[in-house]
Amino acid sequence: MSALLSLRGVSADLGATHALDGASLDVAPGEIIALLGPNGAGKTTLFRVALGLLAATGEIGLGGAPPQTLSARDRALRAAYLPQRPQSIWPISVEALVALGRFAHGAAPDRLGAQDQRAVDEAIEACGLGPLRSRRMDEISGGEKARAHLARALAQHAPLLLLDEPTAGLDPAQAFGVGDILRAHAEKGGGVIFSTHDIALAADVAHRVLLIKSGRIIAQGAPADALASDALREAYGRPAHLQRVGDSFAAIFER
Repeated sequence: MSALLSLRGVSADLGATHALDGASLDVAPGEIIALLGPNGAGKTTLFRVALGLLAATGEIGLGGAPPQTLSARDRALRAAYLPQRPQSIWPISVEALVALGRFAHGAAPDRLGAQDQRAVDEAIEACGLGPLRSRRMDEISGGEKARAHLARALAQHAPLLLLDEPTAGLDPAQAFGVGDILRAHAEKGGGVIFSTHDIALAADVAHRVLLIKSGRIIAQGAPADALASDALREAYGRPAHLQRVGDSFAAIFER
């Protein structure tokens, strides 16, 4: 089966900064990829390039087509994008925000067909937002807002999820709950690529990890391989190692 996302030798500049340098990767159906690296490494740039939102050189395939040749609707049917710290500036309900994920399917919060309503209900349930569905977005906590935006992406029913730090601001239990949501999406044949600073979560959830620094992918593979001590030190500038703790992992950094 063809890749949901494919990058081959992709580079991009942000002003005078070489933000992405020869990146290559594939996201296959059923696969979860975690993107790790220090601040400013190029993680968000990679997402924007993958969606055709930023000019780049190299070959990019989003569901088999160059993203810049696709309409906004066609892109939305192939990939759901959750940016860092998404905002909702209107005092709308959680349910109405989640329903915006159906826009690419021709629906809107005030005109949901049966299939659209089912997608919204399933996304709300998956993200544990049932008790909050009627609450206004400006009346709930930051962590609850983050889960509402994730539910909006799920309701989009795109095969590929591109999530830029989806667990930022969440407590540990909620962060691992997001991991369960990503696993469920992959088990249904979807693909996921998400960025995070939580090395332990990435090791626990992802099938593959990409470690990026200064726009270059410096390591990729199974978590235990990509997060080897040498690669962690190169990425973060400190001695570190990945340690298994029971059924999970911990990243140990030395002073």
